[in-house]
This record gives sequence, structure tokens and C-alpha cells, in this order.
Amino acid sequence: MDICGKRMYDLLQKLNFERLSTFEGEKKAAEILTEEIRKIGLEPTIETFKAPRYTIKTAKLEVTEPFYKEYEVSGYGFSGNDAADGIEAEFVYLEELEPMDLQDVKGKIVFIANGLRPKDFKTLLDAGVRGAISSSGMFYDTEETADLDQRMLRPMHIEHGKLPCVCMRMKDALEMIASKPQKVKLTLSQEEGEADSQNVMTEISGTEYPDEVIVYTAHYDSVIFSHGMYDNATGTATILELLRYYKANPPKRTLRFIWCGSEERGLLGSKFYVREHEEDLKKIRLCINVDMIGPLLGRDIALVTGEEALCNYITYLYKELGHPMNVLQEICSSDSIPFADKGIPCVNFLRKGAKNTYQIHCRHDVIDILSAEAMERTVRFIAAFSDRVIGAKFFPIEKTMPEIMVDKVNKYLRKTTN
Repeated sequence: MDICGKRMYDLLQKLNFERLSTFEGEKKAAEILTEEIRKIGLEPTIETFKAPRYTIKTAKLEVTEPFYKEYEVSGYGFSGNDAADGIEAEFVYLEELEPMDLQDVKGKIVFIANGLRPKDFKTLLDAGVRGAISSSGMFYDTEETADLDQRMLRPMHIEHGKLPCVCMRMKDALEMIASKPQKVKLTLSQEEGEADSQNVMTEISGTEYPDEVIVYTAHYDSVIFSHGMYDNATGTATILELLRYYKANPPKRTLRFIWCGSEERGLLGSKFYVREHEEDLKKIRLCINVDMIGPLLGRDIALVTGEEALCNYITYLYKELGHPMNVLQEICSSDSIPFADKGIPCVNFLRKGAKNTYQIHCRHDVIDILSAEAMERTVRFIAAFSDRVIGAKFFPIEKTMPEIMVDKVNKYLRKTTN
């Protein structure tokens, strides 16, 4: 059994639909994966966990003075129901969130361009605003070319309280601000709660060192409006292909494969795994995470969340094999983070698309930019790296985490504000 790009591409086609956390698409994708695992001759395990789920019932933004106009908006999930019956207030455009900008915003509805970071949200709460409007997209986007962002507040946003928030298209925002509205009315109602998401798992026991475990991770969910072919059906297909490869070529060390659900909701599947399998973590020596490969035009990258020696190891290997790529000692905003947080070294493999050749988290994350040949080339390198580590007489990677990486992981997880 060898690595086959066409087979990976065929799986992308099977997964070519929206796979939003907790909804039917994600569940359907999990069912496809379990079927594929069984075809390989292994038994999958499904572990279910709760993930946040919201349904917007009403989202409306109206300019009420000195003229009337309604704009299409989307409501922020988990921003509450304080505006369910509508709130009308004076309107203020905030250029920034500096103290001077916030002198006279209490009780008003404010607009701030682009998104709301957790610290921005707290600033608005502390300033006493009644509601917030943000924008999405570019000034030239239309309803035909781009979807209006559907945004959700994370726990780190609302730990100090909730605030009704909506999002509008940038072109509409420009028009509204230019018209100098004095008062606006914001209406937002929603259902907030939880629903089931799931991780799909299987493993191959090591023939010589079964208590030394290498875990392969990739998330299979996407965001709303997106078929998520690049992000991350490609990673999903990668670790399934590696599973086939090692089923046919039995490894000396145990390999565990985890297709993580709800990564796009905040790495929830991988966080659930490390929380529920604390004892198993003692045996895991390395995490190999794959998130976004396959663009025809692009560059392979390995982000090493571990010792610099591991960077050197991969650098020597790509030079030996003649496989051009970049290697960086860095974290990756993906499912390796919870493993790194537990002191497990991680290698994140990706292929960054060339500028202007890809988009993610939108309707334009499509299969068209991806190449079976490019996927196969990247996965052959991942397999070559894996072969050396799995088959080593003595495990070559120290299970340590440098302080510089600990600091970056802590900052990412908001354990520190430094």
C-alpha cells in the first residue's frame, strides 16, 4: 500500500458539503469517516461531547432618525436576548476604542469596523454601550459574491457580561456612516444552548513499542456557508491516507488517529480529548497535526511546537529528500494546541496557498484550487518523517516543551495576558 493522491481527492469529493459543528453536516461527515475506517479493516470509536449551538430567530438593524432605512445584518451568537423586543438609541461611530473615543457612548449603540476581539468586547461593556454593530467583508462585496459573516461570541468574550451585537456588510456600513444616522434600532433574538459534536478515532497497535504512542489529528468540521475543502477536508483525507498506509505497513509504535469535531468553535474536539484521556497522555510522545494542504500553488510548511532540535531534524530530512519547504518553531491555531498545552511536542504540517489563490471560512473554500498531486507530494513527506520516528530504535524526540513555546501556548489559551 502506497500513498495515493487520487484516493485523497476522492474523499474530498465525498466531504464536499457544509460541516458545521453540531449540525447534520458534521454528523454526516463523521459517518463517512467511520465507514472509510471500516473499509480499511479497523474499528472506529465515536466520542460525543457537547458544543455550543445557537439559532438566530430575529436580527434587524434600522436607522430611525433623521430618516428610516433597514439594513441586512446577522446576529452574533451568544450575545443574548436583551434586544429581543428591540432597543433604540443614539448612534455613534467609533474610529478606535481609545479613552477619547469612548467619552460619550454610555447608553448608545456603536459601530466599530471589522470584528470584536475579546478585549474590545470588554471595553464596550465597561463603557456602558447598549449595543454594538460590526462589519464584514470588503467594500466591493455583494450578496451574489460574498456571504454576510455569521459570528459567535466565545466564553472569553462574555465572561464579564453580554451585549447585543450584529454584523453588517462593509458596503452597507460605508453607506450608513456616510448618511450620518442619529438614532438606530437594533433587534436581536436567539436560542442559545448546546448540542452533540463528536470525535472519530481509531488506532493501530505498535508491534515492538506499543506503549509509545504517536497521535495524528485533523479537524473535519467547517464553518457556515463553507464546504471547507482546504480547511480542513484536506487534513481529514491526509490522516485517513496515513491510516491506510500504516495498516498495510504495521508500525513499531502505536498510532492513534483522531478526527476532531468542532475545531472551528475553539478546538473543542481536541480539548475534549485531552481532558477525557489524561492517563493516555502519559504514553503520547508526539502529536502530528495536519490542517490545510493541497493547493496547486503554494509552499509546504512545518510548524514545530517543541524543541529547536526537532526543527533541525525536519530540516535535514527535507534537504535529504529534496522536498522544498519551510520549518518554523511556532504554534499553530489548530488541534495540536491542547496537546502542546500538556507538554506533548507537536508538528503541524500544512501547505500555504500562494497569495490570491485561496480563501477560507467562506463560500470560496472550494475544491477547485486543490490538486491531488500536491496533496500526495505533501503526504509522502509526512509519511517519510513518520516512518523515521515510528521505526527508530530509540525514540528521537524528547518529550519536553521549551519555555518559549509554553509562553506562546499560554498566551493563545489566554492563560496569560503578557
